[in-house]
Amino acid sequence: MRGAGLVAGATCLALTSALVFAPAASAAPGGRPYVAPSPTTKPTQKKTEKPRQPQKQQGSSGAQCNKPSGQPASAITQEPWAQRRLDFEQAWSISRGAGVTVAVVDSGIEAAHPQLKGKISGSFDATGTTPTDCYGHGTEVAGIIAASDLRRRNVPFVGVAPQARLIDAKFTTGESTEDNTLLPKAITWAAEHGANVINVSARAPDTTLLRQAVQVAKQHDVLIVAAAGNVDKDERGKETAGYPANYPGVLSVAAVDENGTISDFSNHKTRIDVSAPGQDIISTVGNGYIGGQQGTSFSAPYAAGVAALVRSRYPKLNYQQVINRILITAEGGNGQGSGYGMISPLQAVSAIVDPTAKPGETSVSRPLSNPVPIAAAEPVDHRTRNIGLAVAGGALGLTLIVAFGGAVIPMGRRRGWKPGRVTALPTGDDRD
Repeated sequence: MRGAGLVAGATCLALTSALVFAPAASAAPGGRPYVAPSPTTKPTQKKTEKPRQPQKQQGSSGAQCNKPSGQPASAITQEPWAQRRLDFEQAWSISRGAGVTVAVVDSGIEAAHPQLKGKISGSFDATGTTPTDCYGHGTEVAGIIAASDLRRRNVPFVGVAPQARLIDAKFTTGESTEDNTLLPKAITWAAEHGANVINVSARAPDTTLLRQAVQVAKQHDVLIVAAAGNVDKDERGKETAGYPANYPGVLSVAAVDENGTISDFSNHKTRIDVSAPGQDIISTVGNGYIGGQQGTSFSAPYAAGVAALVRSRYPKLNYQQVINRILITAEGGNGQGSGYGMISPLQAVSAIVDPTAKPGETSVSRPLSNPVPIAAAEPVDHRTRNIGLAVAGGALGLTLIVAFGGAVIPMGRRRGWKPGRVTALPTGDDRD
């Protein structure tokens, strides 16, 4: 699949797909490859099952739905690097996203996925086709945000906010759409139907309808998190800002690789607030998993998951205060296009920050992530102490004996070892 380019007048999902293929895998109809999960930049050495052929379904419009099936969880050979890097599990003792609803404005969500089952509280299909995620992109985004914790079943992958609820707001059936009215419709519907956070992993042109939709979200105190967008190598230097990420009051997210370096495809023309993992990403798709994914599409849902954690922990903060908190607690700029730096889930929910504080205008008190151990007094060794006291006492006794002997023995020798006389004191009658 080609990277999402700058299609004039079209809304594009901010996604590119890494060239890491499953053994004997073939491209799906429409040119989309099935990609085996790979936790690092190197392909896993563990053999994986050949992907099943996509399931063909008919939508209400008669369009064919080539739903991807994904790989089994056993194909994920270790914890994904993005999870290790963000270490959002540390924040779970404070917040897991309970009570927060995140809308995924995308290609749909596969509601039957084991890690997403029962999480969708509402759905809307602006395309008028089928509620099924025929493309897979929306399911990938949803998994990063809120996939349930199934590690007890040997599933290493988990979402940032596993207790958050989801809204499925579908606006596209593929990589892009020429109808720029659908994205605003999906955003507006989600804002008016209970979303607290809206994730938009897409780059669109600046239009009146899109600006109005973002304004509706703000009026409903809904926080929009958006991908900064991707740029192909041959378009570098000619790129333009992506929307809604570039609008004020929207949390704009860039992509970084495993080394924390800003990805070369991440759009620098868009205003950047923070960065998040966006290369060699593993997530949910169909009823399984996909890996080797890259794009700011996947950076945005990591930030949306953190926004859910913060809104759950601090329900009285408005959307702008939540954004400010995420910016203030970010890990620091990392070069051009990194904004305030890498998102920090633990600090975002635990740091002491004035609710009215703005980025760059205040310092932040960051609680230590782990308690500092203070060394306790060593236990008293009674046996050693008693031996020491006995030795000291014996030495003192021996010293006294030697001193006594040094004074008495010479006197005894002078008297020939005879007892000395005792002279009685005179009584009162004997006095003169």
